[in-house]
Amino acid sequence: MARSIDAKCRKCRRAGEKLFLKGDRCLTPKCGFVRRSYVPGVHGKKVTRNLSEYGTQLALKQKIKRIYGVFEKQFRKHFEEVRGKSGSTGDLLLSRLEMRLDNAVYRLGFASSRAQARQLVSHGLVIVNGKKKTIPSAAVKVGQIISISQRKMKKNYVNNLVPVIKNKKDFPAWLSFDGQKLEGKVISLPGKNDTGINVDAQVIVEYYSR
Repeated sequence: MARSIDAKCRKCRRAGEKLFLKGDRCLTPKCGFVRRSYVPGVHGKKVTRNLSEYGTQLALKQKIKRIYGVFEKQFRKHFEEVRGKSGSTGDLLLSRLEMRLDNAVYRLGFASSRAQARQLVSHGLVIVNGKKKTIPSAAVKVGQIISISQRKMKKNYVNNLVPVIKNKKDFPAWLSFDGQKLEGKVISLPGKNDTGINVDAQVIVEYYSR
């Protein structure tokens, strides 16, 4: 199945908030949501949001899928992985999504967006514990070390990346970063407040429990 090529800004407008799908561009006045903060379509400005309970559950599920850039089948697979485990299923689902390799690459600052991080992984430019990994959805584990292959990466990309990543301060608590070696390490499992997504993920459990 081909990945959705819908304009990323349209996804933010559909969600009614910034999802930061375009990396640094989302922080500039060029952000599509800043310029048109209403839902897409010719009647977008007139649309009111009066969602039913089911509509609210669906909208939240779609929002999280868009943030992490996953399809329904993959999203459901992650849900099944954590369902039945001890703890809040909703929080466990967010933790599983947060520990996707492409998300970890993005969180470490190796890419400006999850879409770009997914591309780096797919092209074999990401190294985990010294071995090349090409599956963006693979779950990273506590103790693993993540880096990029500077041998394969374009020199200009690496040169531009170094000053940006060395000034980066917003690493999540579950990751540590060595600026000298340009590598990150998974030091713990992501907690409820480590995702930066202010949602009640238990609503997704209710959606799949209908």
